[in-house]
Amino acid sequence: MSEPRFGTAGLADSYPVKRFDPAAIAAYTAGFGLTAFEYQCGRGVRLAHDKARALGAACAARGIALSVHAPYYISMSSLEEDKRLNSIDYLLQSCALVKALGGRRVIFHSGSCGKQSREAALEKALDTMQRAVKACDDAGYGDCILCPETMGKVNQLGTLDEVLALCEVDRRITPCIDFGHLYARSLGIQFAEATAAADYAALLDTLQARLGDERAVQFHAHFSRIAYTKGGEKCHLTFADTDYGPPHAPLLALLKSRSLAPTIICESAGTQAEDAAELAKTYGSL
Repeated sequence: MSEPRFGTAGLADSYPVKRFDPAAIAAYTAGFGLTAFEYQCGRGVRLAHDKARALGAACAARGIALSVHAPYYISMSSLEEDKRLNSIDYLLQSCALVKALGGRRVIFHSGSCGKQSREAALEKALDTMQRAVKACDDAGYGDCILCPETMGKVNQLGTLDEVLALCEVDRRITPCIDFGHLYARSLGIQFAEATAAADYAALLDTLQARLGDERAVQFHAHFSRIAYTKGGEKCHLTFADTDYGPPHAPLLALLKSRSLAPTIICESAGTQAEDAAELAKTYGSL
């Protein structure tokens, strides 16, 4: 039976090496008992492919799976066609990098609603998604897995339903369920301490009902505690910041009981390695 992978979004504050050192990154990640690492390209795809191949080899030797977070300025739903077309190009750049790293998954934000209705924004994003899949196929990246992410701000495109609609464009598209984002955009109602177990179960049920295949078992996920305001997400926190949720233990118990095997990337603020290790330890103790 396959089990979840736990890993980090980039390197935590405790990482001691200041230069790019593939062996050190792999050793640091493995030292926390982690088996996943998400390379961050939020401000652009800038890692040279020879360096990416070296990092991929060092991580593969330690059983660490790599993914890429695409640039933050992707906007699949923009009113401006140029921005939608540029978004496809950023996805292609991210696919090229993830292949150099030896991984397959590219995680991305699909954009905001802006001055249009949610329905209009989703319609544009679905069209862009279809074009992106074709562009990936044409460029030789048909084996890459695009992962639209659930988002934390109320005006962003990225409810669970919207993400699953994007996933229905093609069977390769796999959701990135950011549990902290969903908690924040619900203003702390979804995954609140008292209802977390039932809320997590309902979400996992929805994945199975809507996708009905391995994507509901091996989905991608982000996890961190997140503070929010009336507009949704404010900032990422650490596991030590318990004034906000969501709690992780009820989710991990459900993953265990249902034999689910997602990749869970911790996005805590500076303590992502330590907190990812806590996720792995809690899961292992079940």
